Amino acid sequence: MGRLTTHVLDIANGCPGAAIRIDLFRPGQHDAITSITTNADGRCETPLLENETFTVGEYELVFHAGEYFNKKGQEDGEHRFLDRVVIRFGINDQDQHYHVPLLLSPFGYSTYRGS
Repeated sequence: MGRLTTHVLDIANGCPGAAIRIDLFRPGQHDAITSITTNADGRCETPLLENETFTVGEYELVFHAGEYFNKKGQEDGEHRFLDRVVIRFGINDQDQHYHVPLLLSPFGYSTYRGS
């Protein structure tokens, strides 16, 4: 059975992205499928989707990066350069594991399909 997981690494501070709120949406829908917060290791305690909720289609992960950096005392003026990082991706096979990690800094990010 497939599942969707994620984790966050704070590459600016060289540590896991702990206590980052993440929302999962279907594009065009206003209500989140789920909202979760990363643990001390920058990971989520449970998959974001699994079993019958893990279906083929498009999804969006919204990482609340601005809140995270503000809590760390890294203010960036009135308008933060990166406030929310949105990653839109597709799931084509509900029997696979889709892992979407985020490498994050206040001024840039990177992602990839992990394992």
